[in-house]
Amino acid sequence: MDIKKLIRDVPDFPKKGIIFKDITPLLKDKKAFSLSIDLLAKKYKNKRIDKIISMESRGFIFGSALAYKLKCGFVPVRKKGKLPWKTRSVSYDLEYGTDTLEIHQDAFSKGENILIVDDVLATGGTAKAVTSLVKKTGAKLVGLCFLIELSFLKPRTKIKDIEIFSLITY
Repeated sequence: MDIKKLIRDVPDFPKKGIIFKDITPLLKDKKAFSLSIDLLAKKYKNKRIDKIISMESRGFIFGSALAYKLKCGFVPVRKKGKLPWKTRSVSYDLEYGTDTLEIHQDAFSKGENILIVDDVLATGGTAKAVTSLVKKTGAKLVGLCFLIELSFLKPRTKIKDIEIFSLITY
């Protein structure tokens, strides 16, 4: 099954000139969604992942399903002010300003094996920010994992010395 065929291009969303990669056709196809999680799990099955962390909101879909498949914990990374406990935060630049992401301070412990999972690797800014959150805790970052990578945006130039795996590349 070619799951790439289930990614729909939506022109001019969220703004003119952008071609949005819509994953909802893949998500609604039970065989394709299962296959995508199975393929991601195959890559990490022997890596002894303790926790997967994912960014809201679509990252939660893949991160939590992969955490279930790998039998490890799941940690949500949320926008500022959305988590109810003591947090650790990182601010980063966007094309149109800045944003702040947070995780709970007790999300993981020093030495734990952490995998960052998200739906799309675009410019690399969000992934780089979350990577810095993990590094501040003393946990071991095993890698970054994505359903889709937009390689034409050159995200890997922002993220160095960390293994990146993408199931689909454009």
